[in-house]
Amino acid sequence: MKIVRINSQPGLDIYSAETAVSVSLPYVDTGIRAGFPSPADDFSYLSIDLNKELVRNKEATFFARVKGDSMRDAGLQDGDLLVIDRSLEPRDGKIAVCFIDGEFTVKRIKMEKDAVWLLPANDEYEPIKVTPENELIIWGIVTAVIKFV
Repeated sequence: MKIVRINSQPGLDIYSAETAVSVSLPYVDTGIRAGFPSPADDFSYLSIDLNKELVRNKEATFFARVKGDSMRDAGLQDGDLLVIDRSLEPRDGKIAVCFIDGEFTVKRIKMEKDAVWLLPANDEYEPIKVTPENELIIWGIVTAVIKFV
């Protein structure tokens, strides 16, 4: 999967995906044991196309690289690559890429009857209460995280 940087902000680098090309990679259908290996396992090798697995709506899907640690307790680490779908409706509890007051951030959305909150997943950061004075655009919903080890 080829990605092209389209924007760089202090909070996130934004990428677009090139999904026109199908790339089939080897895939082990039986899983890989994390315990003791079994020499008797008979692997059947298939192929997988990560474009098809990760990109549900190619016109509305973008990628962003996480910068910082405000979402570490939700499993989003500095350097992780997020798959973001702009066509999904924001819902309570979803992790979203938000554009608030001119800056991108990744936070969990909390929708209350008369308030919207952007919640970090790290106690070192304060929740952000969205007020009428804020300019907020929920830019997209995170659908997957690609980790690099």
